[in-house]
Amino acid sequence: QAELVESGGGLVQPGGSLRLSCVASGFSLGHYAIAWFRQAPGKEREGVVCLDASGSTTWYADTVKGRFTIARDTAKNTVYLQMNSLTPEDTAVYYCNAKRSWPVIIYWGQGTQVTVSS
Repeated sequence: QAELVESGGGLVQPGGSLRLSCVASGFSLGHYAIAWFRQAPGKEREGVVCLDASGSTTWYADTVKGRFTIARDTAKNTVYLQMNSLTPEDTAVYYCNAKRSWPVIIYWGQGTQVTVSS
């Protein structure tokens, strides 16, 4: 059974940091592009960061560029999202995503809540 499971969310003060984890089981992340999305209340889901399958190209949303960093640990089959200098605008449910292009296979995690508030 292939799945992604996120963890690491929680409540943090503005300016603080969190590290989200996404553990893949049933498949190898090495064959997939990976990404983090987020959805704030009343807003559409938006892409936060994407990393291609080769790990050679990374895209960050302008809103998080310079503050968030994606990393892949192939040995642990895990994706991380390091989030620094958090602001209340970062409050959202964060979702891990893995996509294989050929054939097309897409997995989503269940989401983990990040709340930034003083």
